[in-house]
Amino acid sequence: MAGFDLNLPIINWDEVEDFDGDISDLNYDFVWDYDNEDGEDGNGRGSGNDGGCDGSDDDGGGSGGGGDDDGGGDDGGGGGDQTTDGAVDAGINIKRRRHYPPDMKRAIYALCLERSDPGMMKEGVTKSVATDMGVPWRVVQHVWRHGQIGGGIEAFESKKKNNCGRKKLSFNPDAIKDVPLRQRRTLRDLANALHMSKTTLFRRLKEGRFRRHTNAIKFTLTEDNMKACVQFCIQMLDSQSIPDEPTFKSLYNIVYIDEKWFYRTKPDENYYLSLDEPNPRRNVKSKNFIDKVMFLAAKARPRFDEYGECTFDGKIGIFPFTYWEAAKRSSRSRERGTMELKAMTSVTRDIIRNYLIEKVLPAIKHKWPNEERGLPIFIQQDNAKTHIAVDDPAFLSVAQEDGWDIRLTCQPPNSPDLNVLDLGFFAALQSLFQKSSPSNIEEIETNVIKAYEEYPANRSNHVFLTLQGCMREIMLAKEGQHYAIPHMKKRSLERNGQLPIRLQCDKQIYLDAVDFINT
Repeated sequence: MAGFDLNLPIINWDEVEDFDGDISDLNYDFVWDYDNEDGEDGNGRGSGNDGGCDGSDDDGGGSGGGGDDDGGGDDGGGGGDQTTDGAVDAGINIKRRRHYPPDMKRAIYALCLERSDPGMMKEGVTKSVATDMGVPWRVVQHVWRHGQIGGGIEAFESKKKNNCGRKKLSFNPDAIKDVPLRQRRTLRDLANALHMSKTTLFRRLKEGRFRRHTNAIKFTLTEDNMKACVQFCIQMLDSQSIPDEPTFKSLYNIVYIDEKWFYRTKPDENYYLSLDEPNPRRNVKSKNFIDKVMFLAAKARPRFDEYGECTFDGKIGIFPFTYWEAAKRSSRSRERGTMELKAMTSVTRDIIRNYLIEKVLPAIKHKWPNEERGLPIFIQQDNAKTHIAVDDPAFLSVAQEDGWDIRLTCQPPNSPDLNVLDLGFFAALQSLFQKSSPSNIEEIETNVIKAYEEYPANRSNHVFLTLQGCMREIMLAKEGQHYAIPHMKKRSLERNGQLPIRLQCDKQIYLDAVDFINT
């Protein structure tokens, strides 16, 4: 093409001579491909000494070959990175490098290992793997070299991880400490106080940059209450193990009793529904009049033999405070005079005494292991006003009959964690009971007793170990109930046959607890 000056205002196109060379089409975009430094064109064919495969090279062989220095041989690969059809249709001549995921690279490397000797690739493997996987032969060679240098098949990890996308917004977890607690109840309030997006703050929560805490109100303990709790925990230590290796007692001779209300339903329930499923409707006249029944539960620690088989489940019984009464008038559901099950609305000390004498004591004598009959058995209760005294004459007369030695004892005031029922057994029982969805008083009674009987003995044994851990934490804290309930991975220890029967306490913790009581 003849040269011309663009500064000239008028161009006479008739004077422009014809040009016989290659003319570039300006409708296409040309981009330099840094990953194609070997000179491959869009079809993966090289030129010159790299084994150009147009059939004119002396060393090149065939129209698809070219991989080694001689340009021929069996390792000659097939086609290279192809221009996408979408780019051709759009009239854009941009050559883009194909991305091979790590799983595909591992598969390529595995095929190479399968078809080669250890540490050395056989002749023809490159071409065969490239053909089977549908990739250029150079990709196969690159994967082979990377696997040999990087340590094998585990060396192929994506480099895009943590190296792509927008940079994370800066977040300082220490700034949360300067925000008042009243502004940290919800993520929205905390995000407004930190002047950041709630979504970003939620992502940082999922990453573990800060934590969510459910705060429960604890009982206010006086100094005498604190010392009583610590003293109670010290009494639970085996006297033969102190002071060098303080170890808790096995707690096999203690029966824990306590009362609990069980409601027919909860005011708020969570359900998972399909998209076109209507919402469930639950109606009561008043939330204050949901059917409920109080139960008295008695629980001892279960026993297991050397093979892990349960010999005594420790379930003394759970007894509802209910009574039968004749209906005073007719209704749509029953006639007048029909016997109905009613729940006691008030439980007095006399009722508790009768339940202990007529239900708890006979159940203990009937279910207690024969080899332990005659040994001291302690029934531990809390300090509720309706509970009887430890020296109640009517109770003692029945508890000492027929050679039995059953005694009544009380736990320290305001210490629910020192009773296995309040510590974990009632919560588990409540969860099982709610799955039954009872509709009346009779079903509440039946389903609670069923949940009590079906609760696994090994799970209840875990609660006794948690009790020993809590007593150790009480001796360590010495100033109240603000301590974290310890987690010991009891299920994992049980699977491995390493679940202990008794927990040990550090000697210094024991000595400090004794000093705390004496001061």
